Amino acid sequence: MAVHEVAATGFGREATTYERSRPTYPPDALRWINDALDLRAGRIVCDLAAGTGIFTRLLAPTGASVIAVEPVEGMRAVLRAQLPTVPAASAVAEALPFAPASLDAVTIAQAFHWFDARRALGEIRSALRVGGRVALVWNARDRSRDWVNAVWTIMDRVERRAPWRDHDATTVGDQHARHEAELHDAPGFGPVHTAHFHHEQVLDHDGVVARVQGVSHVAVLPNAAQTRVLDEVRSLLRTHPDTRDRDTVAIPYRVDAYWLERVD
Repeated sequence: MAVHEVAATGFGREATTYERSRPTYPPDALRWINDALDLRAGRIVCDLAAGTGIFTRLLAPTGASVIAVEPVEGMRAVLRAQLPTVPAASAVAEALPFAPASLDAVTIAQAFHWFDARRALGEIRSALRVGGRVALVWNARDRSRDWVNAVWTIMDRVERRAPWRDHDATTVGDQHARHEAELHDAPGFGPVHTAHFHHEQVLDHDGVVARVQGVSHVAVLPNAAQTRVLDEVRSLLRTHPDTRDRDTVAIPYRVDAYWLERVD
């Protein structure tokens, strides 16, 4: 199964921008996931759709053996440069390269919405041992601040054809359909466990522009169209009363995390 064209092209083209502009994940969310998956020495965990390794690098301190899977070559190249000791395979979630029951855990950060959910969950179930767990996490767009909402409103126009549009009934002020409904009653898995966290990403104005540029649907725009979008963001930052006199600004995120266990 092929990677979605927008993801393959956009993330491949702007992999370095993605790496330097995307937020990490807060310690309390990471603890919740690590505890749920029982990550420790002797355990094998796959970070699926690992991108440039933003979440992958957070798994290393657990002592577990970490394997990254990332199908987009540009993203995988950055991951390998950042994490040269972590094995990084090229594969999609719907066709994993693992023997049955060979993994103790799987993590998926900021990616499940790109998958064919049912097929991916079937592959994950096969790769996990019975009792193994999969965790999913997203930095969701928190639009509670006026200037941040204005930035994401610019993105709304760019992303109007995104595959997740008009499907997400679980987030407030964020239209990303992340297929959470597919997690419930997934064959071979137990109940879904959920938690929510909050954090902020502090950036200068150029960092905010890069944050927008690294979004897949902006990254795939023709140069002139991309320049117009980024110039609109720059203008907003220069003129908005909450940002115009500040060297750095904070983008808030709500972190949505889930885990479920293979039961048979």
